[in-house]
Amino acid sequence: MSKLDIIKNQVNNAEELARKIWLAGLGAYGKSYDGAKDQVENLSSTATKLFDELVEKGEVLEGSAKGKIKENTNIESRVAEVRSKLGLDKQSNEEQIAELSAKIDALTTAVAKLSTEK
Repeated sequence: MSKLDIIKNQVNNAEELARKIWLAGLGAYGKSYDGAKDQVENLSSTATKLFDELVEKGEVLEGSAKGKIKENTNIESRVAEVRSKLGLDKQSNEEQIAELSAKIDALTTAVAKLSTEK
């Protein structure tokens, strides 16, 4: 083999090695791209699943909250009904006393009038 053939062989080997290094780099890029793509797809799927789970949980809590609100509304209306029956919802104590005093005065006047008629 001549020196020229040896040099050509070494150049060919160097070119082949450079090509393999280039291809290895491309392969590494492609592999990392595929891995990242898979992770993004998994993350997207996981996020969608998590979102759906949160929506379900929200629906359950909403139903529970509506029930509690309805209970509280029923309790409030019962308390209002009792207050109304006791006369506590419309007037303050002072107003009630004034009203009762006026009724007593009217009854006293009526009784006095009846007693003078005899």
